[in-house]
Amino acid sequence: MYTIEVSSTVPGSRAVLWEAWTDMPSYPAWDPREEQLRLDAPFAVGATGFSKQVGRRPGSPFTATRVHPQDRWTIECPLPGGRLVLDHLLETSATDRVRPVKRYEVHGPMAIAFRLVFARGIRAEMPRTFAALAGEAERRARAGAPE
Repeated sequence: MYTIEVSSTVPGSRAVLWEAWTDMPSYPAWDPREEQLRLDAPFAVGATGFSKQVGRRPGSPFTATRVHPQDRWTIECPLPGGRLVLDHLLETSATDRVRPVKRYEVHGPMAIAFRLVFARGIRAEMPRTFAALAGEAERRARAGAPE
């Protein structure tokens, strides 16, 4: 297994950040890494979907395996001989600040390729995604999204 964890501290309320981060079909509109993201059912454990990142290979299906509202959600994607587990956490950092955390766990033989090929790009790109998440949450808060 190979694990990468990336995080940032961003302004905003936990509720609005949760709403933005779990509204997966909206990602292509605000996340610079996402080209396509589809959710086939309401966001809950067992929901399936498809994700394709900008410039990456064909994309992959995923299944939501854990949802703890305003706290944590996890999806799993199949890989040849293994799986990719993407864990998303929201931690309270300080008043009006939240720390989103994204953890990638690669199980199986693809762990080596993931470490050698993809890890550096993920670490380099995720700060832009976290900044975009904060911007999307701020936009939703101004538009009157629930707090």
